[in-house]
Amino acid sequence: MNTMLHLGLGSFHRAHQAVYLHELIKRGDASWTLAGGNTRPDMADTIAALAAQGGAYTLETISPAGEHRYERITAIRQVIPYTPDLAGLIAVGASAATRIVSFTVTEAGYYLDAKNRLDPASFPDLAADIERARQGRPGGTIYAALTAILRARMRSGAGKLTLLNCDNLRHNGDRSRSGLLQFVELIGDTALREWIEANTTSPNAMVDRITPRPTPDVRERVKAATGVDDPAALMGESFIQWVIEDRFAAGRPAWEKVGVEMVASVDPYEEAKIRLLNATHSCIAWAGTLAGFLYIHEGTHDAEIRKLAFDYVTDDTIPCLLPSPIDLAAYRDTVLDRFGNPAIRDTNQRVAMDGYSKIPGFIAPTIRERLAKNQPVASVAMLPALFLAYLQRWHRGAIPYTYQDQAMDPAAAHAICEAAEVQLGALSYYW
Repeated sequence: MNTMLHLGLGSFHRAHQAVYLHELIKRGDASWTLAGGNTRPDMADTIAALAAQGGAYTLETISPAGEHRYERITAIRQVIPYTPDLAGLIAVGASAATRIVSFTVTEAGYYLDAKNRLDPASFPDLAADIERARQGRPGGTIYAALTAILRARMRSGAGKLTLLNCDNLRHNGDRSRSGLLQFVELIGDTALREWIEANTTSPNAMVDRITPRPTPDVRERVKAATGVDDPAALMGESFIQWVIEDRFAAGRPAWEKVGVEMVASVDPYEEAKIRLLNATHSCIAWAGTLAGFLYIHEGTHDAEIRKLAFDYVTDDTIPCLLPSPIDLAAYRDTVLDRFGNPAIRDTNQRVAMDGYSKIPGFIAPTIRERLAKNQPVASVAMLPALFLAYLQRWHRGAIPYTYQDQAMDPAAAHAICEAAEVQLGALSYYW
């Protein structure tokens, strides 16, 4: 039995990667199993519920047409409880049976700027983990956790390993690998760096499925529909997609049998998803918040907001991505249909978060490419303008929810808002 260890048992992993392996097991291929846990002491109630249920949980999916489906997902066979020393995760990661370590962290959790650099001086938790790693102790950031796992694996002689990023980070395998190697350099572990370079691969991948944070009504609907009272139940849209570069160091599940696209290069799929879906999602969240909406579907059905999103894609972004193996206009329309699904009830709060990481990754490339060709940027420029207006609202304490942004320095953000004449120039530092 081969093991895939996943770091970050959040909703997205359980509605996406775990589902694909579940489908493979249903088809009779039980050669791979999932183990997982968190590198920080969060989601304690969900982790406890999963452990009590042997890793099983109920997934509700809802189509844009309103079709509800319920399935018990059983691919996670080992739920690893959190401990500060990450002993459980390290033990599984160092086992020869483990062939893949995957992770879901979100963009800001990689601490990378637009030039792919780590900046410990700007992130106290990263700096603290560097010091811990120098002393041989684990930490909660992705690099510290991976370093602890890979050190143990190197010592145990467990063999090669694939590091599989399952986030929206552009060129996610390459960039997370660069961040990891920089981290290992900063702690001065030359032997580990050489071992990582010789014994691991980091395929780029593109993932997609809208998965809102579970709310109590999801649990209620699951119980009403299935009779199971599941505290770990979650909900996602019916659409699902996973595209992975086929570069694995020690084997992989036969994912292509269940709809995963195994490709030589993920670049065109990744660019389409990041620029046409992720950027549009943020556009609707920022504009929807400014318009007084709470949910993504409300903004999507607002004619003015929908036009902002449609024009951003059509006028400025699709021309940058041509030629493409994807029908980009059809993809745009599918994205807007998905965002308009009222049953998903995805919140503006969830989608609007981490704007300081999303603008350089999702939006700035289109601006740069258009300007480099002396082409107009009126439609794409609306997105950073919306974020600045959103930031001004946050500055005045008028956002009706807590805005979360790991990459934002609140003092600097307030200064931007107080100095209107240099707003765009100040924000461009993060591009």
